[in-house]
Amino acid sequence: MATVHVTKYSGETEEYDESKLRKSLNSAGADPLLIDHIAQEIRKTLHEGISTQKIYKDAFRLLKSESQQSAGRYKLKEALFELGPSGYPFERFVAELLSRLGYKTEIGVVVKGDCVSHEIDVIAQTDSSYLLVECKFHNRNENRCNVKVPLYIQSRFQDVKRNWSSLPGHKSKTHKGWVVTNTRFTSDAEKYGNCVGLKLLSWDYPKKNGIKDQVARLNLHPVTCLSSLTKDEKSRMLKHDIVFCRQICEDKNRLREVGINPRNINKIAKEAVEICNHRENHDEPTR
Repeated sequence: MATVHVTKYSGETEEYDESKLRKSLNSAGADPLLIDHIAQEIRKTLHEGISTQKIYKDAFRLLKSESQQSAGRYKLKEALFELGPSGYPFERFVAELLSRLGYKTEIGVVVKGDCVSHEIDVIAQTDSSYLLVECKFHNRNENRCNVKVPLYIQSRFQDVKRNWSSLPGHKSKTHKGWVVTNTRFTSDAEKYGNCVGLKLLSWDYPKKNGIKDQVARLNLHPVTCLSSLTKDEKSRMLKHDIVFCRQICEDKNRLREVGINPRNINKIAKEAVEICNHRENHDEPTR
């Protein structure tokens, strides 16, 4: 195959790498023969400068026509964007992810710092540690968190840490600041976070332990992955704090409670169960 360059969301170009497409389809649970078919069809559409978004849309369409379950898992990145327009569903998403990692979590807590009070998106704690988590939700993939974001969050974290460290029972605990985004950080933001000890979590950072990896390990796919839901139905479910496919798996009657057409409930529940039951071979998540 002749060399073709693709245009990324950021406007940057890179050489098309079919192995990336195959890897993402495999992670979504697509059958090897279906992966071969989709890769072959995508090859026919390639031309110099084709956008990665166009490739994704074509691959998703082909996948959905054969496997709705795999299509739902494949569209995770887009599904995270659909958690908007407000950032609250994403905060709920992050809190549940940390909860599955063994933390006790609270959302939207006002805490006193050494100088001023701060509203923290998510506070997560164990017997030995406290995490102060700031969630940066973006509706568009090209919106990255630059170095100003961790700089700002680090100053807030240090103000709270100075106060908390003086409180009874906190001296023996570790305190750490986190910034979580559904897109990506710039290289300077990553460099600064590593330098000051601020934990950064994005779509694919840290490598092999980003949001996409954590979701796959913990089976925490958002309801916005479901192809059987309309845009209005997804919005309605988010407003009622139904954020995860797992919630539907645990009680499909929640669909009826938010006004989903009864004729569609079994179809939606079946897709949710298929997504939740898919297992991949991953290493254990790390904190």
